[in-house]
Amino acid sequence: MKKLEDYVRSIPDFPEPGIIFRDVTSILQDKDGLKLAIDQMQVLLDGLEFDIIAGPESRGFIFGVPIAYNLNKAFVPIRKKGKLPCETISMDYDLEYGKATVEMHKDAIKPGQKVVIIDDLIATGGTLVAIIKLIEMLGGEVLKIVSLMELKGLNGRDKLVGYDVEAVIQYEGK
Repeated sequence: MKKLEDYVRSIPDFPEPGIIFRDVTSILQDKDGLKLAIDQMQVLLDGLEFDIIAGPESRGFIFGVPIAYNLNKAFVPIRKKGKLPCETISMDYDLEYGKATVEMHKDAIKPGQKVVIIDDLIATGGTLVAIIKLIEMLGGEVLKIVSLMELKGLNGRDKLVGYDVEAVIQYEGK
């Protein structure tokens, strides 16, 4: 049986020389790879009591929704600015070359609810920090962050100190 890492397509020198791009679409395009990814992410939640799964657009949706469905939990989408129709709260965060904003509905999480964040990648940690701040602004408690992959060379985990963070696959580089 193939390991999950075997489904990840690695593309050298993209988007720039010296970078190895870890392509999640090669997992999504293979039924066995997709099932293995969801199963391995979900097992990291075994025994954890929580209320809601939150996931950022778009790959957090891809992995978070089936896990929420399997565990009979609600799913809260975290979206790019201007994509949600009701009253929102927002948080800016830094990108390598600029800034971005994420939003969630103001009524998505109630005070005291316990939240798990699901995403495909831990890189610099900026998006996850913004998501944590949004959840905590609404009174939610982030119990765990689960990611499919982590690029350890970008030190994103350093920004997540104090949170339970797990990644199915860890790559040493960037």
